[in-house]
Amino acid sequence: MVSATVAGLQSFLAYFGTALGLVALYFVIYTVATAHNEFALIRQNVVSAALALGLSLIGFALPLSSAITRAQSVLDCFVWGIVAIAVQVLVYWLVRLAVPRLSERIAAGELSAALFLGAASLAAGVINAAAMV
Repeated sequence: MVSATVAGLQSFLAYFGTALGLVALYFVIYTVATAHNEFALIRQNVVSAALALGLSLIGFALPLSSAITRAQSVLDCFVWGIVAIAVQVLVYWLVRLAVPRLSERIAAGELSAALFLGAASLAAGVINAAAMV
């Protein structure tokens, strides 16, 4: 029983550590890919930036959690995490095409632009998670 617990703890630490690393990588890649500085805006109390980034984080975490539960290995989980990052960046670029001056509007505090981006990110994350088989 103890050895099963230790093995489970080792797996937990491996997957959880991988997930934390992927979240950090997600923040780096996503914030470089966007035309606005989310963290600077959040520090300035721009709610629209927090809303858009927060929902995109959930949109990333959903397929990441799916990858953890379905992965055959930590490497498998990592690869699907990279796919989830790519999907979220793609969603940002697609929404940017549909919403003129998206980043400027988020930086200006426009909640409608931020909410649409966040909802699109969340929807893509749900679909991405479901598509991982």
